[in-house]
Amino acid sequence: MKRADKSSATPDASLADDGEAYSHKGLTYPLGRKGPEPGELIRIADGVGWARLPVPWSLKHINVWLLDDGDGVAIVDTGLDIAPCREAWETLIAGPLAGRSVTRVICTHFHPDHIGLAGWLTRRFGVPLWMTREEWLFARMLTADVRDAPPEEAFVYWRAAGWDEKRIEAEATKGWGRFSSVVSPMPVSFVRVREGDTLRVGDRDWRVVIGSGHCPEHACLVEEAGGLMIAGDQVLPRITSNVSLSLSEPEADPLGDWLASIAKLKALADDLLVLPSHGEPFTGLHARLDALDEGHRGRLDALHAHLAEPRRAVDCFPILFGRKIDDNSLGLATGEAMAHLRRLEVEERAARETQGGVNWYRAVRGG
Repeated sequence: MKRADKSSATPDASLADDGEAYSHKGLTYPLGRKGPEPGELIRIADGVGWARLPVPWSLKHINVWLLDDGDGVAIVDTGLDIAPCREAWETLIAGPLAGRSVTRVICTHFHPDHIGLAGWLTRRFGVPLWMTREEWLFARMLTADVRDAPPEEAFVYWRAAGWDEKRIEAEATKGWGRFSSVVSPMPVSFVRVREGDTLRVGDRDWRVVIGSGHCPEHACLVEEAGGLMIAGDQVLPRITSNVSLSLSEPEADPLGDWLASIAKLKALADDLLVLPSHGEPFTGLHARLDALDEGHRGRLDALHAHLAEPRRAVDCFPILFGRKIDDNSLGLATGEAMAHLRRLEVEERAARETQGGVNWYRAVRGG
């Protein structure tokens, strides 16, 4: 789940008229708050176009980027495999992209709103998919993992977090493998991109910078000469990307990876125009990275204080989110709570004890 960030809240409408530049919380939005309408392509810079696709959640949209690539266009991120996204692509293909070929599809990471139509687009245009290996493998794994009931490990994970048996039973009735319901079949082959690679797309050289925490091997694309950064979900202007402890690797430290990635990205130029997957293009990269870092560290400190008495992951929601968690967001909230608790363990500020399959966490004195 991506959540509103108190350190960089959504600006009031009075700050700027739609389409007009404005600044807020250390960030400047040179194109204002108004994004592309369905089927519209906004030119960000020479050879770089911005389009939006609908998503059926509170996010409402995902931004996708169209990069001039010789006589054609390279697509960065794809939207979900749902009818409204396909219709939006059809409008773009028949309109702003009419008569142009697609040369390749590049995906920043494996989450469904980014990769959902990668297979559909690559097959339609007969072009390759470009992405990092870990993200491609995760997408292939999850689209193939469809079963009538959740695996036993899922029950262990939910019970450890403090879910009651009634909620576990309700979740089990949903089956397993909903990822594939919004992701078209993944290409069997792909072109791997790695940290430090340079992708020549048209007249621009995009350097691959890898981040982690939100997902295993997220690719950001940085074009230093033009001062541009396609950030995916690694840096968002007004919301914080979900950082969850996953069922796949329950002893990992995704929040530690996320904080390390923030530090790594601080080495990039502060004046880049950041092109995020959600929200509007902005400048002020370092201010945003600082806010993300401070936000998570502040929640870790608050959580550490909350663990003066033993707590389960579900007992930590009020400290981390400050709002009621409903059934639709319970899974993501659980993953994020467990990521923060795991980080406190790694920092030796918390200890875990398992009783009856339930994990209880308590603060470590002096931690």
